[in-house]
Amino acid sequence: MTVVRVVAFGGGHGLSASLRALRRCSPELDLDITAVVTVGDDGGSSGRLRAERGGLPPGDLRQALVALAGDHPATRRSAGLFQHRFAEVPAAGGDAGGPGDGLAGHAVGNLVLCGLMELLGDPVAALEHAGAMLGAVGRVLPMSCEPVGIEARVCGVDPERPDEVRTVTGQHQVAVTTGRVEALRLTPAAPVACPEAVAAIGEADWLIFGPGSWYTSVLPHLLVPELAAAIVASPARRLVTLNLAAEKETLGLSVADHLAALRWYLPKLKVDHVLADSKAVGDPEPVERAAESLGARLVLAPVAVTDGTPRHDPAALGAALVPVLGADR
Repeated sequence: MTVVRVVAFGGGHGLSASLRALRRCSPELDLDITAVVTVGDDGGSSGRLRAERGGLPPGDLRQALVALAGDHPATRRSAGLFQHRFAEVPAAGGDAGGPGDGLAGHAVGNLVLCGLMELLGDPVAALEHAGAMLGAVGRVLPMSCEPVGIEARVCGVDPERPDEVRTVTGQHQVAVTTGRVEALRLTPAAPVACPEAVAAIGEADWLIFGPGSWYTSVLPHLLVPELAAAIVASPARRLVTLNLAAEKETLGLSVADHLAALRWYLPKLKVDHVLADSKAVGDPEPVERAAESLGARLVLAPVAVTDGTPRHDPAALGAALVPVLGADR
């Protein structure tokens, strides 16, 4: 069986869903999986560690590693440990979250990754070591070895001033904004790409974008100049997996608008296939037109969980990916 080299871009729960689905493509396909992860998170445990210790925010990297963790009982237990989050411990007076409760809210895996990055002095080596600890069936790389900031120009942040445009700073604030994102940028504007990620893109058979938070997990990769150039130059075929529902940051953005945003931030991007859930798309015609504008064919498949929540089912998404990734050129 020929090895198919896949590079998946994203962050957070969307990338995890994609990675879990790719793992489900076995035994039909022999995939060599590389995850390239955004490094702009500034909220929660990752934000605290980034502010206090410096270095890359570990949360999205941790989630990608756990999604790729091996199936041996010991590695599954280690994956559970990585995901374990410290609860608040009552202070002496009985109130939760006392002054000595610095671990509250931190995921164990975030602390492990921070420790490995400090110990080894190299985020890529740290992720390789953590992957070995989890028996990962793929590789996790940061899009840049330095943390980045995310800023957006947002219209209508203040409901009483719907036409006013403001700058919203930070991944978390952009993700929860109630306004309409009009422009996205990174700080620094041209972060240095992770060299191993650039190399993986050049060697890939498939590049996969989405699902995930469009402005804070998917599009940032296109704003890293070396990654963007590598994506355009790569001989790989390209697949976009669309989300099942709008998030706060993409309220008012149609399914077709998500595809237009890719072209807006990387005009030279060509796509081969767009995968979408048949129910979530609604009228497929505008989505088909948007896909065709990128050079892509729209593939509709039932990829959502059956309980009605907007989450991808790894088994269903994997089943939809097999004929796409396994097709001859």
